[in-house]
Amino acid sequence: MILSLFRKSTASASVFGVYSAIVAQSRRPVFYAEWGVPDTVTGRFDMISLHMALVFRRLRRENQETRDFSQAVFDLFFKDMDRSLREMGAGDLAVPKKIQKMGTIFFGLLASLAKAMDAGDRAGVADVLARNVYEGPGPEAERLADYLMAEAEALEAQPVSEILAGNVRWREDA
Repeated sequence: MILSLFRKSTASASVFGVYSAIVAQSRRPVFYAEWGVPDTVTGRFDMISLHMALVFRRLRRENQETRDFSQAVFDLFFKDMDRSLREMGAGDLAVPKKIQKMGTIFFGLLASLAKAMDAGDRAGVADVLARNVYEGPGPEAERLADYLMAEAEALEAQPVSEILAGNVRWREDA
């Protein structure tokens, strides 16, 4: 479980707090039961990646401390993915290749999402989601785009010091 991951890690409590908040938000049933995100390993990875992207986007314009913090959250994310793959039975030789592929997918999603969000392009966000999360455009991608835009705005309102202390607040009405 993620708790054992933290105990074996040098990650700080605040890094663990942010990562735990991202994972908890990503697991909300509404995404899978109502918004059509596939309830699969890939769908769950996508949801964690989207929430990670929101937090990274919030912290990117800050200083070296926030960049170091973001890197620590990223490292914990991929350490958790490594552990998950091994628990699912991936062999020692396959895990690094799978992690590399996951990293490529994550960075592609991060770049595409940031570009659309930075431009305030809600339709562009929906297009990114249609390509990366769903099997094409539709109302689910539109709904998730609205959600991500609102969450990004809410994160912008949070003081960086709160996030660095391990406290990420997600909107209650999502």
